Amino acid sequence: MAIDALSTGLDAGLTRDVTLIGGRAKAPDIVIMGSHCVALDLVIQRVAEQGFAARTVAIGSMGGVAAAERGECDIAPVHLLDATSGQYNRHLIRQGISLHPGWQRMQGFIFRTGDVLFSGKTAQEALRAALADLPCLMVNRNAGSGTRVLIDRLLGGTRPAGYSNQPRSHNAVAAAVAQGRADWGIAIEPVAMLYGLGFLPIAPEDYDFLLRESRRERPAVVAFLAALRDEAVREKIRALRMQIGDG
Repeated sequence: MAIDALSTGLDAGLTRDVTLIGGRAKAPDIVIMGSHCVALDLVIQRVAEQGFAARTVAIGSMGGVAAAERGECDIAPVHLLDATSGQYNRHLIRQGISLHPGWQRMQGFIFRTGDVLFSGKTAQEALRAALADLPCLMVNRNAGSGTRVLIDRLLGGTRPAGYSNQPRSHNAVAAAVAQGRADWGIAIEPVAMLYGLGFLPIAPEDYDFLLRESRRERPAVVAFLAALRDEAVREKIRALRMQIGDG
């Protein structure tokens, strides 16, 4: 299938010719579509150790909700705040779709250590400094992601330089800042630590999983839900500075 070099995917409804390469390709055992998180890799690794192949697509929380509703995935990772109730993700429960708790993670303002514009400030102070400095370049997140929802709330309608740069993962945001392609962004704490960046906490958020109930009994889905409760996996997630409830 031919896709333009700078494209990250295809829009729904488009038709393309596909050329199969090799004869051993098979459908994945579990499809996970939604928000990106580094700790999710630990759960998927545990599922893979049991012989199941997973396909993950980072399309943001809103994209994951839509995919779950359309039956395009088994699991949708999400972190979307309901402005009315002040709760994360519970408003996404509906007929045929249940919610399973994951972990809590800290979102924050990231920047290169030693940047005098941001060092020693709170996240709110750093954001004001960034918006007041016109040459200061941000790196955004893709529309539909929970982090993008947070960013737009923080910006309050402003569109600083770099707003149109919208990668699909926390790692891509951190890489852009670390490599000097942007001066600041919003990402989770473990990724900031991984790239050696400064991190100013903004707010904790709940990262949970929507389940398409009709897929609950699939062996790979059973393995995924069991991995979420596996204490060895939970310890590794805690080591990434994520908070897991005991309930």
